[in-house]
Amino acid sequence: MNVDAPNKGLESPATLATSIYERLKADILSARLEPGRKLQLRFLMEHYEAGQTPLREALNRLTTEDLVIGKEQRGFFVKPISLDELGELTKTRCWVEGLALRESIANADPAWEEALIVAHHRLDRAPRSLNPERFESNPEWERLHKAFHAILISGCQSRPLIGFCEQLADRLGRYRALSSRKAFRVRKVSQEHADIVKAVLDRDSEGAMRLLQRHYEQTAEIIRADLETTEGGDTTPPA
Repeated sequence: MNVDAPNKGLESPATLATSIYERLKADILSARLEPGRKLQLRFLMEHYEAGQTPLREALNRLTTEDLVIGKEQRGFFVKPISLDELGELTKTRCWVEGLALRESIANADPAWEEALIVAHHRLDRAPRSLNPERFESNPEWERLHKAFHAILISGCQSRPLIGFCEQLADRLGRYRALSSRKAFRVRKVSQEHADIVKAVLDRDSEGAMRLLQRHYEQTAEIIRADLETTEGGDTTPPA
């Protein structure tokens, strides 16, 4: 068998590598590939229907994004989660998104306000869970949630800052995915979003930044409570 031959018809090697990268990243961020899991090449080749070359390219790319770690002679692992990283990422996200939100409010125009209102309306109408009796994550809600937070800071007029915010959101998304089931019962997330939007439209920069910070800190508190019940809150694979 030619392990480098893709099964995707006429896809170019570059297109295939990007596709594998995006699928792998989505599965890591959603915790379908759980933290600490060894990413065995044979499993990946079968699951993603790809050869070794595009898979290794995708894994190396995810390593640079700090979502995958490589261990010499042992292969690749999904980056473990830890209480320390959760705290650092949450604190940093509060800092940088607070700055981006303040600048977006300062630069606000009718088009940005309208986009924010529409994004919030769509998010508010989408059910968080596909099943009202037990939590079943709704992919459409996740998509709309990401879009809402992106629009909040989209007016800051700094693409590097927006890009850094997106990276932090991705890395924290893994943690949120692990605890969404518990948060679903105890959070009033729709009200938190509504309060942030009101403060933004009222041009209350300090209030909006404070609400956004609290929004992220509440998420971290729920995640932290879950992680503290595991082995010290760290899923690092054995050395």
